[in-house]
Amino acid sequence: AVLPGIVVLLLWCAYILDQGLDLSLYRFGIFPRTVNGLVGIITAPMVHGDLDHLLNNSIPAFVLGWALMYFFPHLAGRVVIGSWLVSGIWVWLSARANYHIGASGVVYGLAAFLFTSGILRKQRMLMGLSLLVVFLYGSMLWGMFPLFPRISWESHFWGAATGVAMAYMYRNIPSAVSDPREI
Repeated sequence: AVLPGIVVLLLWCAYILDQGLDLSLYRFGIFPRTVNGLVGIITAPMVHGDLDHLLNNSIPAFVLGWALMYFFPHLAGRVVIGSWLVSGIWVWLSARANYHIGASGVVYGLAAFLFTSGILRKQRMLMGLSLLVVFLYGSMLWGMFPLFPRISWESHFWGAATGVAMAYMYRNIPSAVSDPREI
């Protein structure tokens, strides 16, 4: 839980600096199809608009990050970086013209990866994790639809799509709970 805790701490530090010094960091979000918006692919997950936005990303980032580190220690870095960059690239390519900020794309990527991995691998422990992810974060599904104008449903959608794709791509790499006889 140390690395997910550090990441969440960094999110909070960025938010406190932004609010305390009035830095308007939203400028470092993804603004689709513009050269200036490219930097947002890297920086957008660290920027949050308000305290609710930060809390809504901090708790799942910590819980899902911990689960990812515990069950998939060899894949955790690839999944986080993939969720971060691939969802950001797709948001830059396809989203509506507005600033897209927050770690939601990464959070959706982690949730989708954990859920899909549990189903694809057909291991009891991982299927239980899939059920837990659905129980805790199943309502996230609604965030992938354009229901609220201020919410970047595009980041949610592309994060989830990236998580599903990586779960399929890495389905043959053993998890930490794999039975060696199943490999």
